Amino acid sequence: MATTPISLHAQFLRWLVLCGLIVPLAFVTGHAVNENLFFEVLSPPDINYVFKIRPARTFGEVFRHSFPRINLIPTNPSHSCSDLYNGEELRGAIALIERGGCSFVSKTLMAEKYGALAVMIHDHDAKNDWQYIDMIQDETDRETSIPAVFLLGKDGYIIKQSLQANAMPGAIITIPVNITGVPMHSLRMPPWSLW
Repeated sequence: MATTPISLHAQFLRWLVLCGLIVPLAFVTGHAVNENLFFEVLSPPDINYVFKIRPARTFGEVFRHSFPRINLIPTNPSHSCSDLYNGEELRGAIALIERGGCSFVSKTLMAEKYGALAVMIHDHDAKNDWQYIDMIQDETDRETSIPAVFLLGKDGYIIKQSLQANAMPGAIITIPVNITGVPMHSLRMPPWSLW
């Protein structure tokens, strides 16, 4: 089988990255429906874990860019069904929103209105540590232009509790995190998580 110049170029670039001679551009090709994504909390350090999230099923964009250090800001009010008191903090950040009160699309549009680059909606059940919700369009034909992902309720509540205990307005995260080929035992998964 003949090797094309593109594949040789790709192999050379990979070799340069593996040798540490170049840093890859922060670009991700996207994801598919039902494909899990992952993010890592860098700060506060007491929750420095890799968390699993699920992209919205029928609305929102895919993560096309990697964010090595971005703020994850809980919204106020937490459900984001009305104007936000801390909306200015969302510009250039990811909004952490609680499920309930209005549709997933409405929540996403509210965060987008304030300049959020993505939304992470966590379940309103703080005990939910295993069941992912399929976030779907709300039949209003409204479109969003930012990614929307679902986070387990327990994960969302623990992140918020840590922020409160550390007197921090938000967490610093890396999203998405590629765990392909990483042995599960070497990942820093939340100790309460079953994945």
